[in-house]
Amino acid sequence: MKLTTFLAGAAVALGLATGAVADGHEKTKVGFVYVGPIGDGGWTYEHNKGRLAVEEALGDKVETVYVENVAEGPDAERVMTQMALDGADLIFTTSFGYMDATINVAQKFPNVKFEHATGYKRAENVSTYSARFYEGRAIQGHIAGKMTESNIIGYIASYPIPEVIRGINSAYIHAAKVNPDVEFKIIWVYTWFDPAKEADAAKALIEQGADVVLQHTDSTAPQAAAQEAGNVMTFGQASDMAQYAPFPRVSSIIDDWAPYYIARTQAVIDGTWESMDTWDGIGPGMVAIGEISDAVPADVKEEALAMKAAIADGSYHPFTGPLKKQDGSDWLADGEVADDGTLAGMNFYVEGITGEIPQ
Repeated sequence: MKLTTFLAGAAVALGLATGAVADGHEKTKVGFVYVGPIGDGGWTYEHNKGRLAVEEALGDKVETVYVENVAEGPDAERVMTQMALDGADLIFTTSFGYMDATINVAQKFPNVKFEHATGYKRAENVSTYSARFYEGRAIQGHIAGKMTESNIIGYIASYPIPEVIRGINSAYIHAAKVNPDVEFKIIWVYTWFDPAKEADAAKALIEQGADVVLQHTDSTAPQAAAQEAGNVMTFGQASDMAQYAPFPRVSSIIDDWAPYYIARTQAVIDGTWESMDTWDGIGPGMVAIGEISDAVPADVKEEALAMKAAIADGSYHPFTGPLKKQDGSDWLADGEVADDGTLAGMNFYVEGITGEIPQ
């Protein structure tokens, strides 16, 4: 832990991004706090692509700094505090577990703007933003349900928070729609990024008969485990992970943060930044679907792309009734669409998923 703190402080001190003000005018300084390494190939990799896009788009108007591998908890609060002390005008905190730390530090630095990813607590100088990942999960579930031969789909879940539960439910609903015999086996690993744990979870699911493995964790380790197994299909998570295409990775959910990061940084530069909540999906482009490889039959690919188009234009919502909760109680009537409040706080499985959500 002491080493982590030292490295975090050193990373902020060095800047790890664009450097000094060479042209005589003050730059807007933008900080990014990452839960994993920028080379994780998934979640943090895509957030860092967004940071680089800010530099490219705004040039000498901005200076960016980042710290990677920041644990959720006291470490995060120290890193954010140091960024604010070092003159950051805007700080993006990019993991759910940074929520309370973000609020705490924002109270101490009312002139600094904060943007927290995937959380729900807001303040006058704190905005929240997230993507509707569950839209991509619906498409993954459809493909998985069509292609599984064992009828067992494995799911590597990070933490039992609404974002992850939504994804599990969305994938299951759409897999079961096209394959009523499908069964989900879920392993909770209690980490966002730990390649060893993720690989072990993938191997355990494969040993239990899963020939499709989905993940809500950030490394490519499950892809590698599936590739080694030889007959197990996967999907890229948060990033394309295309190095594993055309198989085992047959498609992916890609998080595109760049337009949001550029717009919010520009708002700070312009003095127009306001606290707000943003939750965008496939339509606005915050969620993209990676190329569906030729390992997927043409008719299944066509169906998946049709679903993507329907979600994008608003004619289809992944949580459309009739749907029941896991306990058999009614949730959504035929044609009824889930409201955002229920989705944002989702703490239940839908009917058909076995097992309990950890507390």
